[in-house]
Amino acid sequence: MRLTNVAQMHARPGRLSSYSVVAQPAAAVAPDRGVGAGFSAEPQQNGAQASAQPGGLPVSFDQNRHVSFGSRPGSWMAVSFQLDGPASLDEIAAVWQVVIQRHGTLRTVFEWRPEHLPRRSDIHHANSGPGGDSGGPISDLLLQEVAMLPGTWEQLSDPESPRAPIGFSTGSRAGLQTAHLEAPREQLNAAEVKAALRAHFDTVCDPFGMPSHRLCVIDDGESAAVRETAGSPQIVIGSDHSHVDAWSLLVLVRDFNAVLNNLRAGHPAAHGLPAPESFAAHTRAMEAKPFPPEAVVTRWREILEAGGGVMPTFPLPLGDISLPVSEKVEVRDVLDSAELNKLEAHAKAEGVRLIAVAVSVMTRLFRELGDQPLRTVFPVHSRDEPRWFDSVGWFITNAVLENDDDSLRGSYQAVKEAIRLGSHPLAPIMRPYGGMPAEPGMFAMSWLDHRRLPVNVDEALNAQHISAVVQTDGVMIWFVVNETGLHLRCRYPDTPQARETMHTWLEAVVEGLRAPSIVEG
Repeated sequence: MRLTNVAQMHARPGRLSSYSVVAQPAAAVAPDRGVGAGFSAEPQQNGAQASAQPGGLPVSFDQNRHVSFGSRPGSWMAVSFQLDGPASLDEIAAVWQVVIQRHGTLRTVFEWRPEHLPRRSDIHHANSGPGGDSGGPISDLLLQEVAMLPGTWEQLSDPESPRAPIGFSTGSRAGLQTAHLEAPREQLNAAEVKAALRAHFDTVCDPFGMPSHRLCVIDDGESAAVRETAGSPQIVIGSDHSHVDAWSLLVLVRDFNAVLNNLRAGHPAAHGLPAPESFAAHTRAMEAKPFPPEAVVTRWREILEAGGGVMPTFPLPLGDISLPVSEKVEVRDVLDSAELNKLEAHAKAEGVRLIAVAVSVMTRLFRELGDQPLRTVFPVHSRDEPRWFDSVGWFITNAVLENDDDSLRGSYQAVKEAIRLGSHPLAPIMRPYGGMPAEPGMFAMSWLDHRRLPVNVDEALNAQHISAVVQTDGVMIWFVVNETGLHLRCRYPDTPQARETMHTWLEAVVEGLRAPSIVEG
């Protein structure tokens, strides 16, 4: 799956349509119009909606941090893929309804907690603390389950292009008058499609959206829908980040195509698909974990103290980032599949995994360029049991990867320590700090090897992981490994100083990973 953003994604020209389901309180929906037998954001208890309990559904640490920043453009992520043949909008809507019913988080909505309701943490976390359970974040959010009913299609247009007027005559006492309505052009070019998707997702995929997700389709339009020559639609599913992660995007693509094939073949919609657990159940399981060991709490305290009381920041000059500025995104194809195999063989011969090579290269560069160790926020997935593998949700916690030994074995040890840190819930660790402390310049590194995931999608679908275009004050680098090779994507503030610094640094990272003695030897 290609990692990109909405400004750089591959988009076909055509008609752009958006499908919005209707969110209603679950209790207000008659049983025959409900979410479907066996589907719930959480298992139902004593016949009542699980979300009817005081305080609503559990809110994860990352959900709380993300949603508490409030409504804002660019809080979403999306996935795009190409169907293998024509499909009508009715077919696509029916499939999306089934996918929504499979995954509980897609049927939940956030709102601010009304003043008369107690915090969920005050009700459910009385046993939290050393010797007890971990509990969850102290949150002023309310997460509720809703029913998602069939909705409507809306045709989208380029927000920068004028709409074509439609004139018609109406009768009135004053005689015939001409009225004018604005209608979107049916066909958009690729640049207009991307602009329209960005504007649409920035508006509707909001943390407090009802719902905060949309399914969009780029196709040939009604004029081609009945022709055998109609092209394959491109599907784009966007969601606020609070409900999805990169792994979830793969699940959505897999489920959508499986359901479409099942319905066309006359099979039950979910035939052959594993039954997913809800993300709410995962959040509750994280809350119930034992309070982190004292050694882990102490290590986190040391990490924050080393960073001046905040999470790691990028150690090289970025210019004035006192306020977020426009992002600059660079994408590099570092190694092809043959070169990747050589680098992986080199890592294996040294007794380490591929990620250790990247960590080693960055550790050496930070010492040479800034006389600093490598210190980076390191997202770690929390799908620690197979029952979470087929679910949609934000199954991520954060660790910190800290390293000053650029040997491959030393770098690999640093990775393993970060993963150990990330195996414990963050909510109880960060509670004394009022959440995760951060300041401008925060540096994060993500590593995703699609080949090692239990869920993946066919390369023929041309799947794309699409990020929003945002204002930023930090640096984020993604390393993505798949069957085509090793790729990286980096987002940083678009300041003159940051452009100079990051261009030099990224060139050196690529050069280090492509060391002739490894790749060409």
